[in-house]
Amino acid sequence: MKVVVDNESNIFHVIQSIQIKNTSNTVLTKLVLNDWNNAYSDKYSPLGKRFSDEFVRGFHFANESERGKTTIVTIISKEGNLDWKRLDNQPDVIEIELKNTLLPNESMNIDLKYSIKIPSASFTNFGYSNGNYNLNNCFIAVARFTENGVFVSNSNENLEDISNAVYENISIDFIIPKEYDLTTNLDFKAKFETESNKQLNYQSENISEIQLSLEKKVSFESFKNDVIEVETNLDKKRLSGIKKSIIIDKIVNYVADHLGKTEIKKIMVSQTDYDRNPFYGLNQLPTFLSPFPNETIFELQFLKAYLESYLKSSLKINRRNNGYIFDAIQVYLMMKYIEDNHPEMKMLGTLSKYKILKSYHIINVDFNEQYNYLYLLMARKNLDQPLGAPKNTFIKFNEQIAGKYKSGLSFKYLDTYLNDNSVAQSFKEFIALNKLKQTNASDFESIVKSNATKNIDWFFPNLIHSRNTIDYKFGEILKTKDSVSITIKSNTKTSVPMPLYAFKNNQIVFKKWISDVKTDTILKFDRAIVDRLVLNDGNEVPEFNLRNNYKSLRSFFSLNRPIKFSFFKDLEDAKYSQIFYVPEVGYNLYDGLLLSLNLHNKSILDKPFIFDLNPSISTKTASFTGSGGFAINQYNRDSRIYSIRYGFGATYLHYIEDAAYLKINPSVQFRIRKNNFRNNERQYISLRHVIVNKEVAPKPTENQELEPSDSPLNYSVFNVKYSYQNGEMTKGLNMNYDMQFSSSFGKIATDLSYRKLFENNYQISARLFAGSFIYKNTDTEFYNFGLDRPKDYLFDYNFYGRSEKSGFFSQQLIIAEGGFKSKFENPYANKWMTTLNVTSSIWHWIQMYGDVGLYQNKGQKITFVYDSGIHLNLVPDYFEIFLPVYSTNGFELGEKKYQEKIRFIFTISPKTLISLFTRKWF
Repeated sequence: MKVVVDNESNIFHVIQSIQIKNTSNTVLTKLVLNDWNNAYSDKYSPLGKRFSDEFVRGFHFANESERGKTTIVTIISKEGNLDWKRLDNQPDVIEIELKNTLLPNESMNIDLKYSIKIPSASFTNFGYSNGNYNLNNCFIAVARFTENGVFVSNSNENLEDISNAVYENISIDFIIPKEYDLTTNLDFKAKFETESNKQLNYQSENISEIQLSLEKKVSFESFKNDVIEVETNLDKKRLSGIKKSIIIDKIVNYVADHLGKTEIKKIMVSQTDYDRNPFYGLNQLPTFLSPFPNETIFELQFLKAYLESYLKSSLKINRRNNGYIFDAIQVYLMMKYIEDNHPEMKMLGTLSKYKILKSYHIINVDFNEQYNYLYLLMARKNLDQPLGAPKNTFIKFNEQIAGKYKSGLSFKYLDTYLNDNSVAQSFKEFIALNKLKQTNASDFESIVKSNATKNIDWFFPNLIHSRNTIDYKFGEILKTKDSVSITIKSNTKTSVPMPLYAFKNNQIVFKKWISDVKTDTILKFDRAIVDRLVLNDGNEVPEFNLRNNYKSLRSFFSLNRPIKFSFFKDLEDAKYSQIFYVPEVGYNLYDGLLLSLNLHNKSILDKPFIFDLNPSISTKTASFTGSGGFAINQYNRDSRIYSIRYGFGATYLHYIEDAAYLKINPSVQFRIRKNNFRNNERQYISLRHVIVNKEVAPKPTENQELEPSDSPLNYSVFNVKYSYQNGEMTKGLNMNYDMQFSSSFGKIATDLSYRKLFENNYQISARLFAGSFIYKNTDTEFYNFGLDRPKDYLFDYNFYGRSEKSGFFSQQLIIAEGGFKSKFENPYANKWMTTLNVTSSIWHWIQMYGDVGLYQNKGQKITFVYDSGIHLNLVPDYFEIFLPVYSTNGFELGEKKYQEKIRFIFTISPKTLISLFTRKWF
């Protein structure tokens, strides 16, 4: 290959020659080439689609000069120009039709001439940034040919799992501007300089991926020992070269001892690679708050990044379909390294030394236990996925964190159970096999099974190729004077070995592995030597629920898990029944500041039963207010109705000066999803009964609007709602159907929202609302549809001044029912209402809006209304401003006291803001 770098246009001009030998038993009629750089050329490529699914905006809004592409000039063989095409919906995969078949053991040459437009590094960290280039697999390469006689035609989906054939020999001449230097994972051979450029030759053997960094100021340092040469720019500021050299030498030798020496002579460990796949936990705090010494941070970062590069160069597997093998080896060895070198290290490092923090479980947790918590974060949400599934089917949190960690945990569990070093030996043998041939999951599983000294037929079906969860508990207990018999059950019917610990006076009496618990297993113990039994006390098994693993054999009144009160929030501690207390401050106009002490049992992990009590003191009324409730979550692992939530809530707050309301709300919600977890489609069916009791309102102030005199003080409404959501960055569709029934009225309403981002980055969104009364047995206006502000008789919306008719708080906007932004006289309907709200983009977060609507009251003509204006969408759903311009009222922009016509959306709820950042992960 000859590569000429044009840094002015960010284009690499390439002349490439590939000699291909058919080492299979299949007659080849075509070739498949990977051109992953061209994935950046199309907003709707698999790469662009994945960005959209994960609500990553930058790629779609980028201009053409920021996105990459590959322009092919020619592809020829000795027979002449070859016919080629890009696969349908896969612009980064090329299929070449051969003029003559390529028989087994025959060889052929193809020559390519093409140019690569390098993308901005802002999308994936690979690309150009500040005049420098960090690239990975940017050149065209022959795709892996499998033992089944097909080419692997995977597209670039930002997963770093390209499947290239292995280059037996590779030679590249780089011609780069003189002010640049090149760092690569290839072996340097020769250099020649002219007045304007440098010509560098690199060669390597048995390599399938090409990494390179082109910089004006070299950031990489070279470290070499008897095992390998390492080029790295990882964490170049914190440590001296000597300290880094000692750490790198230690890790390189550790990996070589446990996995074997690689055939590759040089490995490149870049900051870019680490930033793409960081050590989650270490990277979450700024440097000045880090609870780990600089040496430890560099050590763990380098360990993870080096293992990543080592396994990429050593494993000749299809990482998309067999990615769990890569993750298992990497995370297992990271855990093993901590056990061997930092056995006392805690999850939050040096913070564990502070006595004031000792009561928190998160402070005392061993470093390696964090892997289990991050896996359980997804399992408890019923969002975990089979480890053996293709990597591109994983949602982002599973692909980047939970799936990786469960892979390592599973093999650490197997290693503990076998207790014979066979797992580590299997990893080493599998990597050695990769030096001889391309491998797959069957090769790996065969090696693991053949090395195991016990029957492990249960392992791969339950922990790798299914979503089965493990959850054992104690059942019935029978005591006699001398003995105790106890039943052990599997809640999930998953039968795997489980360790049982017996304690006496908090000392371990014995540990016993229980196998094959398909039905209830009864165990008998000498009562004199045991006072407590614990399943999985060492957390060896990646178990779904540890809270039911404790059984006290003492008196009847002994608690299996004592109650523990903790300030703020903590990790789940299975040994205790945790109750958290958190001071909170809220606000509404009639209560003033709400000073609360929130009591709940919500740890970082979801639980089947949750309670949340929020007693408050209203500073304005000097009275007690608050809210509270509980919920029972039922998760269905194998059903599209993946969650059923039973809830009961109550709220007591003021709705006007010196008058409060009590809302009681029993409910049940069914949550429905597609079997494809990456599909953003969700459906919800909610049933609830809302009971409201209100105090009589006193005479309102000048700014307040008293409800109609015939408004009921006590009422109840049965509500059925169906919701459909399916959204991504480029488009979204939401549908809500709502039915309400009470003795006084029955009504039905629908709310349809659609959002579309076009290829030219013009965005439009539309919302259609239609509502009608089915029957109405009362003359009160209390239940009417609202054009510019809902009546909110169910107290669903977070109004800060719900009874205000003028002033700042009356300008708060909640898009519901009519959804108009301008205010109107008599904006309510007691018969039916239909409105259309449209918003279109002008520039970035500046948009324009327009609303039209029809509504009718009994005995009156149909009323037509409209409004329009400017929408400042600063933080969607969190802080937005609406500036009315023209409406049925006239030209509002020119009226007096215009500032009183401005509407705003604002919430002090952190959950709303956090959801904007977490949606791409789940």
